[in-house]
Amino acid sequence: MRYDLVIFDNDGVLVDSEPISNRILAGHLTEVGHPTTYEDSIRDYMGAAVHRVHDVVWERSGRRLPEGFDEELHARVFAAFERELEPVAGAAGVLDRLVAEGVPYCLASSGSHERIRVALRRTGLYERFGEERIFSSQDVGRGKPAPDLFLHAA
Repeated sequence: MRYDLVIFDNDGVLVDSEPISNRILAGHLTEVGHPTTYEDSIRDYMGAAVHRVHDVVWERSGRRLPEGFDEELHARVFAAFERELEPVAGAAGVLDRLVAEGVPYCLASSGSHERIRVALRRTGLYERFGEERIFSSQDVGRGKPAPDLFLHAA
């Protein structure tokens, strides 16, 4: 079967970032007074943009997260990525096969452009995409699960 285009997600598909991100998010939320386990973080936030964290915390507690929460979270996640992040097993091989077969591909992620690039550079996958094939929910009005990001990427 020949595909016209393959659109990859990043976190959990190309890079094994979900365990790292959810561990750090759970710890950070707990530190700021919203006790959260790793399992809670996976259930409630995995694959979502950071605004969802704010929305859920507000809905459950009626309190806002502190100013600077996002910046501190991103700094901690990026630092952990630099130490720990690995590509998902087999991701590079799939990309190699697509190139060999002449199948175009790109990446569409809920993550920020900065997060995507940090992850791809750390795992050695950035060169396989370059700037022209990386799309973020920052590029569209509505992120996943709305189709806007995928339509934009296509």
